[in-house]
Amino acid sequence: MAMTADEATAQAEAQIKVLAQEVAAGGRRALARAITLVESGRADHRAQAVALLDHLRKITGARQALRLGLSGTPGVGKSSFIEAFGLMLTGAGHRVAVLAVDPSSTRSGGSILGDKTRMERLSRDPNAFIRPSPSQTALGGVTRRTREAVALCEAAGFDLVLIETVGVGQSETMVAGMSDLFILLMAPGGGDELQGVKRGIMEIADLILVNKADGDLRGPASRTCADYAGALRLLRRRAEDPPGFPKAMLVSALEGTGLAEAWEDMQYLANWRKDHGHWDARRADQARRWFEEEVRLGVLARLTGDKATQARMAALGAEVAAGRVTPAAAATEVLAQLDQGLVR
Repeated sequence: MAMTADEATAQAEAQIKVLAQEVAAGGRRALARAITLVESGRADHRAQAVALLDHLRKITGARQALRLGLSGTPGVGKSSFIEAFGLMLTGAGHRVAVLAVDPSSTRSGGSILGDKTRMERLSRDPNAFIRPSPSQTALGGVTRRTREAVALCEAAGFDLVLIETVGVGQSETMVAGMSDLFILLMAPGGGDELQGVKRGIMEIADLILVNKADGDLRGPASRTCADYAGALRLLRRRAEDPPGFPKAMLVSALEGTGLAEAWEDMQYLANWRKDHGHWDARRADQARRWFEEEVRLGVLARLTGDKATQARMAALGAEVAAGRVTPAAAATEVLAQLDQGLVR
């Protein structure tokens, strides 16, 4: 006998509660299922994801992890660094979650999602969790639901969540809005390489780590590090930074050198911000921005999900393309009708 709608709803709610308990207990498979749920675009899955996050908040309370945002130019060795850094931390008793965002094809929409292959040793570590996700249509170097994935990892008891963005540039600065510390990974180069780094991303970096400081590249890496250190001294000091930050440092994922020192600086900076009230203020601001983004995304989903609205926008789009209406005027008309609930 088929279930009634009420029975199906009750069963789904029970399953969400069980999933929340499994995630809170640190189950990696449950965490993977939970992230898949929050990343789903289905309306029923969205409702279940909201319920799941609410249940977890009640179970785990204010459980928090250190959130590290990591960005860097292609080929800089982000995956090698994350694996070496993650293994060092799990070896010290930490639980590390890695949320790696891979770029999606603008044609097919697909992603390679090869981070587990590139971080093979870390992916086998029982104290680590690696989740590659496609960026899909989201900008900013992260996915639309990265914030919720971070919250799930915190609820699962991971004490460090590392968010790896798709690349480096002005748009990737969005990851700084969901992390406690923002790490910029660079390769030996200096000169032209320094000129290619956008000022905006330099201004939000807490640490610049020059990777591949080993072998024949040790000398060029040292010069590059000095170049970045000089550039950082020209930037205005932020109120949330202690003296000496942001700073540039040398690391080698291949040899493992500099990783412990970088970790010490990350902990020092995080603790300094906690002691001086900047940590809580930053987290509160991030939560507010998360709420505002959810509202914007919800409005956009309703705007584009209604067939009548889609038809009206298509008609106005044809008028704009033909040059009979300006884009600004057409947008104003749609928004005005939306305000009145009369888009048809």
